[in-house]
Amino acid sequence: MLKEFREFALKGNMVDLAIGIIIGAAFSGLVNSIVADLIMPIVGLITGGVDFSNQFVALSSNVTATSLAQAREQGAVLAYGNFLTLLINFIIVAFVLFMVVKGMNRLKRKEEAKPPEVKETPAEERLLEEIRDLLAKGARPANPGQVPGSGF
Repeated sequence: MLKEFREFALKGNMVDLAIGIIIGAAFSGLVNSIVADLIMPIVGLITGGVDFSNQFVALSSNVTATSLAQAREQGAVLAYGNFLTLLINFIIVAFVLFMVVKGMNRLKRKEEAKPPEVKETPAEERLLEEIRDLLAKGARPANPGQVPGSGF
């Protein structure tokens, strides 16, 4: 089963690509949750309770709201907190994908590093190779009677 999974993971085709896209979409939701529910609250705690997702700079004097959604309704805002959240999200996704690719490359290197299986040469073949080598050197076999059909 592990061998089948390794072959599946290391071969690329359209079905694998489709599965990757589906898993990627699910993974994106998971990473978004990790950033929004785990990392950003910790960052907010460190920064004194600041909720980055609602951080913005009003670009219009008409904006008086304290939440990003209300501020967007009132006028133009620069939502840098949302950008920071997405940036952290991107860094996490990029790091995890880097680790996945690194692991797959390690598996490929292990596959390529395996020495090819050496088949045992049958005794007849070895004997014929020895005779060939002796004939190439110009020497005669020690006992010509043992080589049928050689004329020696």
